[in-house]
Amino acid sequence: MSTTPSPGPTAVPVPLSTAEPDAATLARAALAAEEPDAATLARAAEQTAGTLLAPAAPHRLTDVVPAPQQVQPDPTADWALPAEAVIVSSADPAALAVAEQLAQLLRPATGYPLPVTDATTPEPASGIALVLDDSADLGAEGYHVDIATDGVRITAATAAGLFYGVQTLRQLLPAAIESPSPATERWALPGGAITDAPRFPYRGAMLDVARHFFAVEDVLRVVDHLARYKLNHLHLHLTDDQGWRIAVDSWPKLTTVGGTTEVGGGPGGHYTKADYQRIVSYAAARHITVVPEIDLPGHTNSVLVAYPELAPDKIAPPPYTGIEVGFSYVDPADERTYDFVADVLGEVAALTPGPWLHIGGDEAFKVNGEVYTGFVERVQRIVADLGKTVVGWHQLAPAAHLDGRVLQWWGTNGEDPTTVDAVRRGARLIVSPGNHAYLDMKYAPDTPIGHDWAGLIDVRKAYDWDPGTHVADVPAEAVLGVEAPLWTESVTSLADIELLLLPRLPAIAELGWSTRASHDWAGFRDRLAAQGPRWTTAGITFYRAPEIPWRTAPTIPTQRNMPQTDTATP
Repeated sequence: MSTTPSPGPTAVPVPLSTAEPDAATLARAALAAEEPDAATLARAAEQTAGTLLAPAAPHRLTDVVPAPQQVQPDPTADWALPAEAVIVSSADPAALAVAEQLAQLLRPATGYPLPVTDATTPEPASGIALVLDDSADLGAEGYHVDIATDGVRITAATAAGLFYGVQTLRQLLPAAIESPSPATERWALPGGAITDAPRFPYRGAMLDVARHFFAVEDVLRVVDHLARYKLNHLHLHLTDDQGWRIAVDSWPKLTTVGGTTEVGGGPGGHYTKADYQRIVSYAAARHITVVPEIDLPGHTNSVLVAYPELAPDKIAPPPYTGIEVGFSYVDPADERTYDFVADVLGEVAALTPGPWLHIGGDEAFKVNGEVYTGFVERVQRIVADLGKTVVGWHQLAPAAHLDGRVLQWWGTNGEDPTTVDAVRRGARLIVSPGNHAYLDMKYAPDTPIGHDWAGLIDVRKAYDWDPGTHVADVPAEAVLGVEAPLWTESVTSLADIELLLLPRLPAIAELGWSTRASHDWAGFRDRLAAQGPRWTTAGITFYRAPEIPWRTAPTIPTQRNMPQTDTATP
């Protein structure tokens, strides 16, 4: 397998025509003129000369992950961001918020002020325009990027589409744009147009904060990684045997007792309601919906430690800090259990503006048959009465269907008649095959953390499958999307999270966003290789997978005596 990086862009500057005066002649003529706009003409001529004689943009329009739907390069239209550029947005507050985010992304590395303004009809004017156009035939998340000699225009029907266009623009700039401090660089963009929209409406990742607890700032960092690759859902696994992580006012000991443990005997922890709302708001600003999971009826040892009246024998078990599963459950025969479920789900639903409530449902080995399905059916009705849509692991499949129900399939064998039957009754699927999408699996035998019960998952295995056809006899239209779970039995730090997320997360993101026709391992590995210098520049940990021809991180000369600008993020 070749490890030679893909060739750079082949576009070359258009030569000066011998039939027209060159830029220098124009500049001299302007300076010699008596007209009041001579200086303006001179500046224009100087800019023209700089554009014509400058090297081509370092990236191609196709150098984007996930792969865009349609790309139309124009080698004559490369454009460089000038220091005086302005970002002009439609006046809609959501569009202006995206414009501010774009400015915050660009200011640290460029050192440019990049003021943000609004207009009824935004035009680039040698800067960047973000145009909200509800008549654009781009769908709820699609966008169009046009890079021309007069600047950049991003058009979308929604603020989410504008946001995804910004993420594409970010990848078309030099890797030094990820620098947290001003860098000397020509901020060139390749000319042409991109029209793009996602394949699936649900594109997500899951973070298990129950086995090991992670601070709010760590979760926000994960949100940033999802946003960079156009993922739009963050599933938080908030409860398990080892710890309860979300405050519930009506059952306070869930956190004061049940939240004080984690795998290996660490201190655990939990999110206050304010903490959780901060995560939800931060994600929403990046067009990511939080999907909270309260795992029931199993995976509940931390509940029973705090409230033994919910245990089948009414005796508190000892706190659990191991990694085995399937031994705990709340009592499905006790009405107090359903009071507990209604209270907890009601408080979590009130904190969560998104439509989903995930109720777990897997590995409840001691609750079988009709008792299990009866419990699930009753909990599903509680979720519906809260105005939410129920999501659960595919073990929920035998229970009666409830309108809108979503099953998250995590099997390792695509043959699953029980899930197929649930789909026939109306269920939709989020596809998370354990042997392709579980990011807690090791890359290779020597990966320092992770598991291998579902097999080793290198980058190619994470990429080479199709969510639309993976579960046999499930039609593509029943597949809501794809999600990459990260369980944290062996994960104890942000660096561990990033090591397992990257570079496999972009592979899953491409499966969720890009058309099946664009699926191409050779092309993907080269585009993925270009992400390495960006991660290095941004100080992000990642696994240097040997099957990827990683590029050396660029040397970034730091600008001297450049005033810093406010880059605070909402």
